Amino acid sequence: MYNRKIRGPLIEGNKTLGQITEEIISPLDVRPGLWWSVAFTIASTAAIFGGYAIYITVYKGIGTWGVNNSVAWGWEIVNFVWWIGIGHAGTAFSIFLLILRQRWRTSINRAAEAMTVFAVLSAALFPALHMGRIWLAFYIFPYPNTRGPLWVNFNSPLFWDFTAITAYLLISVSFWYLGMLPDLATIRDKTTSKIRKALYGFFSLGWTGSSHHWIRYESLSFVLGGIAAVLVVSVQSIVATDFAVGIIPGWHSTIFPPFFVVGAIFSGFAMVMTLMVLIRKIYKLTDYITDNHMDAIARILVFISLIMGTAYLTEIFVAWYSGNKYEMFTFFRNRMTGDYTIQFWGMIICNALIPQLFWFRKLRRNWIWLLFVSLSINVGMWLERYNIVVTSLSKDFLPSNWVSYTPTVIDVGVFAGTLGLFGMGVLLFMRYLPMMAISELKGVVHIGNKTED
Repeated sequence: MYNRKIRGPLIEGNKTLGQITEEIISPLDVRPGLWWSVAFTIASTAAIFGGYAIYITVYKGIGTWGVNNSVAWGWEIVNFVWWIGIGHAGTAFSIFLLILRQRWRTSINRAAEAMTVFAVLSAALFPALHMGRIWLAFYIFPYPNTRGPLWVNFNSPLFWDFTAITAYLLISVSFWYLGMLPDLATIRDKTTSKIRKALYGFFSLGWTGSSHHWIRYESLSFVLGGIAAVLVVSVQSIVATDFAVGIIPGWHSTIFPPFFVVGAIFSGFAMVMTLMVLIRKIYKLTDYITDNHMDAIARILVFISLIMGTAYLTEIFVAWYSGNKYEMFTFFRNRMTGDYTIQFWGMIICNALIPQLFWFRKLRRNWIWLLFVSLSINVGMWLERYNIVVTSLSKDFLPSNWVSYTPTVIDVGVFAGTLGLFGMGVLLFMRYLPMMAISELKGVVHIGNKTED
């Protein structure tokens, strides 16, 4: 049952089907404001800086990073896992909420899917860079070769990462692009520009809206959705296993795979909220992305935040209960106290405490607080990955190996470049593609106008 008196309408303003089409594609027909040009310039500058940092990395080697013999994994691994986590939001919105029959997802899933594609593209840069000799990246490709019995190293986390990212990227791009076919055809039919008509006509793949096309479309959506749902769990589990297979204190934990999956959805939903707040304010689409939509995302974040807090307490308890002096040192002397106290407690505050503000209804419906909490969560999730990677490596079993870690300008540049790439992708998406699924919005426009099954 969906009761409008309790939950409010899914789309406000008593929109007609024609109004939905016009209002969703109208941002594509006008030149973007000054804000878009400024934001794109900043993102482009960051991407160029990142390109320079990658050039230096390839030309001079990973010695330009802050890594050393002890902390062999640094910012690049942290950023890789962080981007992979953010990239799980689109599938979570499109598949998991669809399975749970959460129809409010229709206003948000398109932007979440786009965000997934650009986040995974940003993450895909790192495995090749981690090799040090990027021109040998083909060694992790599983293809028939003439190198005798030598095949890919199935024990290498680099191969696991390549397989997971490639599969997830292909599915994400396919799911996102094929889901836009009806809307691309709508723009093709509405536009008066011959160039735009040709371009949107080409990418709409001859969509006519016939019943035959819709049947094939829905069948393919279910198939791709089923595959993507499995990949959401498997990709993060593989990334978690990169750590769990090691014997480093703080890593070899059976809680890591589910912990990473939940954390990925957490950071992904937070980034979706950030994007939705900006779209609402800039494009004034409050009739489609209502307070109830933001309220629903905030409630999910509170729930996941409690899971994350429980996982942190579980790790600390297991380290104490095990009696393992190395585990106890890592958690109690190197994270909770010691050199990485700020990073540890910053993670706790941002991920476990600040999201609890969403217990208050007024804060769940205030765009400033929504933006603050969502950004805090993504900072906290980055700190979580930093805690996992750096704190365990900086002080291992031998005190003679202990060393501090400091990122270099090149480390910062690579990360800034991925942020710029992500920002450029999102801005271009807002400029040239419909930010919401028009066909899906039309399917829920009347739901909530009355009580119905």
